[in-house]
Amino acid sequence: MSVTTADTQHATGDIEQRVTALLAEMTLAEKIGQMTQLDASHGNPADYLGERLRSGRLGSVLNLADADTVNELQRIAVEESRLGIPLLVARDVIHGFATVVPLPIGQAASFNPDIARDGARVAALEAARTGVNWTFAPMIDISRDPRWGRIAESFGEDPYLTSVMGAATVEGFQGDDLAAVGTIAACAKHFAGYGAAEAGRDYAATYIPERELRNVHLPPFKAAADAGVAAFMTSFSDVNGVPATGNEFLLRQVLRDEWGYEGIVVSDWDSIRQLWIHGLSEDDRESAYLAVTAGVDVEMAGDTYINHLEPLLNDGEIDIARIDAAAGNVLRLKYELGLFENPYTDPDALPPIGSEQALATAKRAALQSVVMLQNENSVLPLISEELASVAVIGPLADDSYEQLGTWIFDGDPGLSVTPLEAIRKLLGDGAAVRYVKAMENSRSKAGPAFDEAAEAAGASDAAILFLGEESILSGEAHSRADISLPGDQAELVRRIRATGKPVVAVILAGRPLTLTDIVDEVDAILFAWHPGTMGGPAIADLLFGIESPSGKLPATFPRMVGQVPIYYAQRNTGKPATPEKAMLIDDIPVGAKQTSVGNVSYHLDAGYKPLFAFGHGLSYAEFRYDNIALSASEISIGDTIIISADLTNAGDVAAEEVAQLYVRDLAGSTTRPVRELKRFRRIHLEPGQTVNVRFELHTHDLAFYGRDMKLAAEPGEFHAWIGGSSEADLQASFRIVDNQAGD
Repeated sequence: MSVTTADTQHATGDIEQRVTALLAEMTLAEKIGQMTQLDASHGNPADYLGERLRSGRLGSVLNLADADTVNELQRIAVEESRLGIPLLVARDVIHGFATVVPLPIGQAASFNPDIARDGARVAALEAARTGVNWTFAPMIDISRDPRWGRIAESFGEDPYLTSVMGAATVEGFQGDDLAAVGTIAACAKHFAGYGAAEAGRDYAATYIPERELRNVHLPPFKAAADAGVAAFMTSFSDVNGVPATGNEFLLRQVLRDEWGYEGIVVSDWDSIRQLWIHGLSEDDRESAYLAVTAGVDVEMAGDTYINHLEPLLNDGEIDIARIDAAAGNVLRLKYELGLFENPYTDPDALPPIGSEQALATAKRAALQSVVMLQNENSVLPLISEELASVAVIGPLADDSYEQLGTWIFDGDPGLSVTPLEAIRKLLGDGAAVRYVKAMENSRSKAGPAFDEAAEAAGASDAAILFLGEESILSGEAHSRADISLPGDQAELVRRIRATGKPVVAVILAGRPLTLTDIVDEVDAILFAWHPGTMGGPAIADLLFGIESPSGKLPATFPRMVGQVPIYYAQRNTGKPATPEKAMLIDDIPVGAKQTSVGNVSYHLDAGYKPLFAFGHGLSYAEFRYDNIALSASEISIGDTIIISADLTNAGDVAAEEVAQLYVRDLAGSTTRPVRELKRFRRIHLEPGQTVNVRFELHTHDLAFYGRDMKLAAEPGEFHAWIGGSSEADLQASFRIVDNQAGD
């Protein structure tokens, strides 16, 4: 395929010079075209988008993943338009493409940025085969409400963990060179505060004080910007009364002025037009004005820019400089991606779909993402040599699609290996496998198949139940008020428990669930999230001790939904709960007189602790932490401290542990969380091995936005803990002093 004269003219020189030169040749309509992104998911896009492409009035498309179709659209844009400007082709590539890795929240459970980086790399290579050059990922909204369906797409509740995993995902998609074959542009979303939606209802309003916004919700986006993410996407939500798509504070003051971000800002789907539905504008014209002046460069799947930017410019309400800046941001990314030199896709230049490397990456991610929540009497691992038979029961044991999870437009169930398949392969002829689906889906009610399941369990040496949520029950617009196991799954567990056989529950879900109904009815729980293509082999290896579980919870599991929001980094209050003072409802004497003396902050019917804490995760090894030490008991602002501890594998199997460092600032200009994750490290230890785990902290790592709304570390006393979860009790103390005070 040939390239146009205009394309050749702008294919050399510094990118900024090329952008400036090309903008000088463009008409207003062509500039607005670069700010326009349209859906290409139906029919033959060349038929209904061809005219726009030829006239240069379309800069990008989305929802298209077919190399031949993309190449045809690129051919029209490059060879039949006046200036030959290629297209951005965007797609939601969230946690894999055809080969699916665990949900992002599952990846976060690995506490391993390599898992996020490698998974994104596999996704980029597969997506690039189809012509996709821009993905709308990672989603780095802080998610502290498991009712919210999009917690599945998040990295959980913690700003530091989310920052690390989000930046690694950006690196996986974009690599070291955006123009390299198989690299795609990433997009940090949703800017900002989307995860704080009221009552966990998707699209609902968010109310986040500026200090909380800066300390909790913005750090992952700053980390993504620092990692060079190509684009930001605005949130659907109203943020403190101003929807994010028209929010100048977020998009201009913070993103552009404070952070100096120079990439693209794209709206979410039709979110510019929705400004009038929110009640921020009177009509589409005002919506376009508010979005473009706030700093939205590209309108996704809407026509307010198409219809109203030119009249707004002609009427003097906006300046051509804003149009040039927006269109220039789009052109810059196209140059960085190398699209002017190479707009076409050659699938043969990239690895095949479902390659051996892709499947190995997916399995490794699944292995490290599974969290063992409990293991009473060391029921796990199951010893295959000691089993004559095992019952495999439940609606999610053999469903190649459901194990992939939400938001997998291009996921190929044909690549999936289910848990049932993997268990049968692992056991071979050594043990009989009795499989009973028991429920048609996760929402089904009790029926005759429950009797069949109980009979199979009773005739077997152990029962493995595959429970949880179907993939459709989490994700965008799929929020739940009741986050317990759907349908009659709890009743199925009770029926199997009554057989007296060891019961192992494997939970596949897109969110933390309230498992109080079953936690005492099963011996062991593996929480597998939705583990992706290779979830089956990973789960089988964990069940039978080929590998030891090593995942840790990236989000707190409540005892009941009424505890929400419950997260580990809460502030202390003036009346913090203690075991001595948190009297539960059934312990209150009948006729007791009402009093507030000695009362503390908790729920009468749930207590003050979660069912499973952030960072929790068991292993087949026994890990012990000892001898916490500090490089200094006192440091000055601007200095570094090293906090260390000995970690020993006191068990008899090799395994990996995620050592975690938490810090508390005891007294600040504003109250601070009782603990904050500051570092973590995944470590492999052989039986009996001891390693000294060292974490280095600069005082900047302890900075926060205080009463004066400035980012700074403050002098004072700090506590530090090193351990295997947010409930670690190995503690040391140090002080920060300000040697500049009084100068």
